[in-house]
Amino acid sequence: MVDVHCHLFPGIDDGPLALKQAIALAQRAVAAGIETAIVTPHILPNRYDNTLAGIRDAAASFRDELLARDIALEIGYAAEVRIGPEIMALAEAQTLPLLGTIEGYGIVLLEFPDSHILPGSDKLAAWLLERNIRPLIAHPERNKEVMRDVESIARFVQMGCWLQLTAGSVSGVFGPRCRERSRELLERGWVHLIASDAHDMPARQPELEPGRVAAEEIVGEAESWRLVRERPGAIAATNYAFQ
Repeated sequence: MVDVHCHLFPGIDDGPLALKQAIALAQRAVAAGIETAIVTPHILPNRYDNTLAGIRDAAASFRDELLARDIALEIGYAAEVRIGPEIMALAEAQTLPLLGTIEGYGIVLLEFPDSHILPGSDKLAAWLLERNIRPLIAHPERNKEVMRDVESIARFVQMGCWLQLTAGSVSGVFGPRCRERSRELLERGWVHLIASDAHDMPARQPELEPGRVAAEEIVGEAESWRLVRERPGAIAATNYAFQ
């Protein structure tokens, strides 16, 4: 399986604080059947001021640590980018971290605030799409506005954004409301893939299989594998690290 949203690099955001914890997460990912992980540190101005260059360096260092320990996890890199006007400057400078490129569109992992969808978010998404950058909206099922009304995310799907569910939301780890909303998004056919959004042990581990199994009950086995293997794998194949 392929995980395109996780936080494994030590000391760079709210993921593992130290290398020991980061290695434990990588070992758990391998044990859980994840072969490739695109690590996506937060870019959140004034809190996590990560850059593409800095993330690239963190990826190279972490890859060396995994190799030294014979941990068979392929590492790519991008970012989980909080929506805001700063994205426009990054895109214009070609320093907006992308998961990969599919069908002529670069894929950016775009994060909304947990509490709501900011006014104008649809306009920024349209601006990105006009420049051949497709937003992959991270964990919409955990956004409180989407929890209240699933239709609040509909306009983003209709304009061409993709949605990424958290595996733990689908399996119920994040509670019944997230599970219910995940089910509804899957039933509508709006979900492009599932990722772990792993941060730490043991609370938020890099696991995809429980979410895939739960999704299988809704969309069938073939589609459940597309959510965690074929689609994320196609994106990962074009990631910076594998070019």
